[in-house]
Amino acid sequence: MKLIKHLRSAALATMLFSAGVANAALYQFQLTGDYTASWQLNSTVSPDAVGEGEGFVLEDVFGDFPGSFFDYTDLTFFSEAIGGGMQIEDYFGDSVLLSTDGVQLYTGSEFSPTFRLGKFALSEYLGTGRYSLTITDLDAVPPPVDVPEPASTALLLGGLGVLLASRKRRQAR
Repeated sequence: MKLIKHLRSAALATMLFSAGVANAALYQFQLTGDYTASWQLNSTVSPDAVGEGEGFVLEDVFGDFPGSFFDYTDLTFFSEAIGGGMQIEDYFGDSVLLSTDGVQLYTGSEFSPTFRLGKFALSEYLGTGRYSLTITDLDAVPPPVDVPEPASTALLLGGLGVLLASRKRRQAR
């Protein structure tokens, strides 16, 4: 009985210590197609510039951006009202690496956006390029592992006990 009490206390303490303040999840952005790039951002961000009803800008985002001088770019995410999609601009090289149309990649207001998860088709703004942007949650909990129910475990242990008892009985003969 004491053992059960200690196990319950340990389980409760573990739950309390593992509970914490909810943080924004870390998202992986993977752009493929005629231009490829990848970067990571929190699911919710604080924009550096906002165009109310038009979109928002995140400055100095680090990632793998071919064609940029230092792999730091400014990312603009456009609202559905002006065609959606995004733009990747190399501030240091003073050039736009990619500008696309497509769906709005965030929910909420431009002042407090939250990125959407999934795979999104994008097309080049005033061009012919085709792209796919995949946004995944790196902090997502992996799918649960199948754990046998206590009744199944008890049945297995009971069966092993019967086999052990019958073996001992045979050896005693």
